[in-house]
Amino acid sequence: MYFETFQLVLSHHPEESLQWDKKLAECSTQQERDQLKSQLSVDTLKFVLLLYIQQLHKISLRTSLVYTEEWPSRTRSPDLEGRTTPASSKALDEHSHITFVLNHLNEIMELLIEPDAYGASSRSDLTLTVESVEALGFLIAGSVDRNRSIKQLLEVALVQQVQPKSGYSKITGMFSFRMFQSWLRSGIGNSPFGISSCIATGRRLSWPMAAEEARPEGAAVTTTKRGKIATNAHCVPKDQLRGNKIIIMSQVCKQTIARTSGTLELSSVKIHRCHYSYLYLLSPLRSVSIEKCRHSTIILGPVETVVHLNSCEHVTVIGVCRRISISNSTLCTLHLLTPTRPLILGGNDSITLAPYHTHYSKLQEHMHQTGLTNAGNLWDQPFSVGPDHHEDHPVWELMPPKEFYTFNIPFEIQGETKSAPCELPTKYKKAVTLREKQIDSWQKMVKEAGLSKDERKQFQALVETRFQDWLADSGHKREVDALVLPQETKKK
Repeated sequence: MYFETFQLVLSHHPEESLQWDKKLAECSTQQERDQLKSQLSVDTLKFVLLLYIQQLHKISLRTSLVYTEEWPSRTRSPDLEGRTTPASSKALDEHSHITFVLNHLNEIMELLIEPDAYGASSRSDLTLTVESVEALGFLIAGSVDRNRSIKQLLEVALVQQVQPKSGYSKITGMFSFRMFQSWLRSGIGNSPFGISSCIATGRRLSWPMAAEEARPEGAAVTTTKRGKIATNAHCVPKDQLRGNKIIIMSQVCKQTIARTSGTLELSSVKIHRCHYSYLYLLSPLRSVSIEKCRHSTIILGPVETVVHLNSCEHVTVIGVCRRISISNSTLCTLHLLTPTRPLILGGNDSITLAPYHTHYSKLQEHMHQTGLTNAGNLWDQPFSVGPDHHEDHPVWELMPPKEFYTFNIPFEIQGETKSAPCELPTKYKKAVTLREKQIDSWQKMVKEAGLSKDERKQFQALVETRFQDWLADSGHKREVDALVLPQETKKK
């Protein structure tokens, strides 16, 4: 799992990911797959840093570890709404991240020292190699032009004017451990392209919300609170958008949002406290975080790295992604196309897994952009690491075929994809086929009933009435009403 995580956070060209997935899909046995995976390698120093961070993470089994402080230490801090929340409910606190790194910077840097350096020098004369500083760039990046561009930590440390402060010696080709640490401490700060920065200085997006737009002319204005959507796309360097461009969607309530755009493309999306909403984000995405959402359906374009759900309830996610993980959530349904095993962490209950079952016209194109294929789908092979999961009483289940329905995305986009990218498993395909036959049989029966013109009208009115009653009783009426285009849009 850690090796897969390491590969995820590295920047791979989409074509490399496509080739790897293709090779993996061609393996006919588990032995062949294991043999292929054994050919992969990792940068040792960077991987050590990843493990150090992981063993301090809250979800780790801390009781068996030397260190006991959490990553991060989630003390009271303002969240997206400006309120204070208890430590256990805080999902992201960049200030605590910085505090943690500064408190443990000496230990982190000591992991990167060459073993023989301890014997050759006194502790005050310890040095860091260029390779060690390059590895530290796995966690820390820098800038020398007030964040107009992002540079690797090593590149910043070797700038001519910076070398006296960073402790670099041209004679030895190494950095003074003491001076480098002092230089880092004096300049380290929050990422200018992080969540907190986006909240503070981001540009608000006025994405149309269908339910709001579809209100008939002259109808009373509802009191539904409009959600907050913001991005930092305008301030991220154009050649460094991947991984730095962020879109935050917060407090979208009883709305339908459908979007495909350049701003959304390859962004890291944070969906926070959205309730009773339908969100269609039909662009290739870098990563998606879904937190504290309730009774919502979220349809995603292909996600290059990770989709993570945390503290959600009655949420349905439909998407293609490299990896998906879920924690502290209940009664959630995941329709997936993923080449890795779904990661079920702690605090979950009643999680339903199902195969991916929809498409839109640009899906295949977007999958190629994110390095994803339909070569293998491990949606039904979750990896449960939470302490509340037991083999005799799992926190997840596969969706029963009788409850499975295909999902239609009700928007027209120019593209070549005409069907779902992967074939349904046999039992689900049979359930869909049986349902289609029942519909055909019913339509045939109506056609052969020999109804007169007036009887057909009366029958049609009865069907429509019953359908409207079903929409209201099932709660789908708001969803359908939200898809009605406003009159101004129709005229255009």
